[in-house]
Order: sequence, then C-alpha cells, then structure tokens
Amino acid sequence: MTVMTIEMKDHVALLTLRRPQVMNALNYELYMALEDAVRDSEARVIVITGEGRGFCTGDDVKEILSQKAKGPAEMKARGRRTGGLTPAADALLYTDIPVIAAVNGFALGWGMELALMADIRVASETAKFGELFVQRGLCCDAPGLGRLAQVVGRERAAEMLFTGDIIDAQTAKEIGLVSRVVAPDDLLPTAMEIARRIAANPPRAVQSIKAGLRRTLDPDWRDVGNWAIKEIRSLMETEDAAESAAAFLEKRKPVFTGR
Repeated sequence: MTVMTIEMKDHVALLTLRRPQVMNALNYELYMALEDAVRDSEARVIVITGEGRGFCTGDDVKEILSQKAKGPAEMKARGRRTGGLTPAADALLYTDIPVIAAVNGFALGWGMELALMADIRVASETAKFGELFVQRGLCCDAPGLGRLAQVVGRERAAEMLFTGDIIDAQTAKEIGLVSRVVAPDDLLPTAMEIARRIAANPPRAVQSIKAGLRRTLDPDWRDVGNWAIKEIRSLMETEDAAESAAAFLEKRKPVFTGR
C-alpha cells in the first residue's frame, strides 16, 4: 500500500499522506517517505495534506511499539546523520522550498509538529490541533519547542505544551497558529492557489527569503533536536510513559505516578 503520493503541477508538489485507516499516523515507512520527498523535491513550493479525516495524528503507537515494525535500523542511521533531530524534521526545517500545510483534520503529536514546520498553515473548519506529548509522558520534538512559541507566543505555547489540550480551527486562527480557516471543500484549492502565487515568483529569490527567515528567526535545529531526542529516550524509560502507551492501547484513562 502506498503511504504517500506526490503530484506535481505548475512547479507545486502536493504530498498527500495516505494512511486514512489510522488518520495518517506515522509509521517508519511514512517518516522515511516524507523525508525523501522533501529532500528530493525539485518543486518551487510543497503542499502537504492528509487523506480522509486526519491530517496526521502523530506516531502509529501500535506499529511503532511492535517488535515487527520495519525500518528502525535505517531510521537510527538516518538519525545519526542528522545529529538526533528526527530526519523528516531535518529535511523540512532545512529545505529552502516554501512549505504549506493544508490541515484537513486532526493534527496531533508529531502531526502538530509537521504543521508547525510549514511556513504557511491553511486549516479546514474541521481541523484540530494538539501537542499531546505530555499526555504520553514525553517531551515534544524540536519544532514544538523551537517554533510553537515563535508562532503563537510563549504563554499560549506553554499552555498547549503543558496541558496537551486540543484546540479547534477557529481557536487556532485566533491565536495565530493558522493564517486562514476555510470550508473543507475549499481547503486544497486555497492552499494550491497560495502555492501557485509563490511559485510564479523568481524561485531563487523565494528560496533566499526562506533561508533568511531561518537565519534570523530559528534556533540551531540540530542542537535542539539532539537535546530533545535525549530527553525523549530518557522519558520513554519511565513508568509513566509505559502507562500512557498501555492505557492508549487498552482504551482506558492512564494513572500517572511521576516515576
């Protein structure tokens, strides 16, 4: 089964995550497909969306926890090349191609991180956003630490990160997380129209502007990513993280002890 498709038109690449049965939760195959698509892209603009009801609901807990999951050795090798920063995040954060997220539904956990790594976020009225890592006993990835506060301000970011609360599209618009909210049928046309307007400009100038934004506004992503992955690995060994995963799989409320 194809986990992601790439459509190219008018110098715009549309990347569609295609695991609708799990609301486009990420397995190792999809992580690597996303990274490769961004690194190999010759587009002037990239638009990312999801198939079905979800944009991306973060890690596929069942598959990633499975001993039969494919690809961890290659993922580790890729991670070593990026200093610990999630390889797909490294590709997105360091590309000079403008990225637009067309958020069609739930953007949770690493799906929220994926939306944050876009330069522009357009949301369907059905979209919902949440940094759920704290509820899993974990720290968020580098984009949540380095970009959420940049986008919505430290106080709003702290509230979202500390609580793990999920917000709707209109709230996301009010706090500046997305640039516009549109009807579901208008989502892709709106995102693609913005992309085409960008792609019509001189590509080297656009890429220089994006590089300049990164140079003036962003932290050292690989340094943040290296710190984050060490924290995440440490937290994954805690009883609370194990309890969160077990409660999720057993569909019950977790009981945390601080251990």
